[in-house]
Amino acid sequence: MQIELRFFASVREQLGTSQEQVVVPEAVRTVGDVRRWLAQRGPVWGETLAEGRALRMAVNHQIVPADTAVHDGCEVAFFPPVTGG
Repeated sequence: MQIELRFFASVREQLGTSQEQVVVPEAVRTVGDVRRWLAQRGPVWGETLAEGRALRMAVNHQIVPADTAVHDGCEVAFFPPVTGG
């Protein structure tokens, strides 16, 4: 399955990339799986996408929980929570 990844704000700055297309292993079926799979890429990825770190995740422009399924051709985005006043 091929998906489009997008990274925003501090996530983009820490990873040094804003987007990429990847082919994920068959075992990757949810947004949480994508996050865990990417975290295995190395120390910076692991720290930036760590399970305990507050991150928002979206599929096709909709904020979703970690158990949301991903499918071929979808866009998965990661970004920090936004605060406002």
